[in-house]
Amino acid sequence: MKREDLTEKLLDIKREKGWTWKYIQEEIGGISPILITAACMGQMKLPKAQARKAAELFGLSVAEERMLNEAPYRGSIPQMPPTDPLIYRFYELVMVYGTTWKELIQEEFGDGIMSAIDFNMTMEREANNKGDRVKMNLSGKFLPYKYYGNEEGVPDYGFKEG
Repeated sequence: MKREDLTEKLLDIKREKGWTWKYIQEEIGGISPILITAACMGQMKLPKAQARKAAELFGLSVAEERMLNEAPYRGSIPQMPPTDPLIYRFYELVMVYGTTWKELIQEEFGDGIMSAIDFNMTMEREANNKGDRVKMNLSGKFLPYKYYGNEEGVPDYGFKEG
């Protein structure tokens, strides 16, 4: 079985049982609800205890439980640019604001990147009388570039200099 097959199996069971992601997240527990959904979608791995709970919930085999605990091959967008309108809007955000985010982050922190590995994300519904809004909070550790081969007096890392 490939990881994509397990994802489809989980989605089939979710549909068949009429479960919501919120229900699945609560039943598995122990980590971010977003990570649980990402793991079910094949983009993250579940820690062993959560993989065991997921296997019990979905009625999975031992091999499928172990697969949920393996580091996956990440990156699920089948085509670039993405054609799904919701996913495309995130792509559009990066195309329009990516250079701005880069400039502002590097002006504040220095020469580096925002981690998508040491990372937290939350999502919530924000009530609005003109139409509810999606509120997302992304928080990634700043990782400065390492300056190698540097001479005496040259910093080792690209943190913002005082």
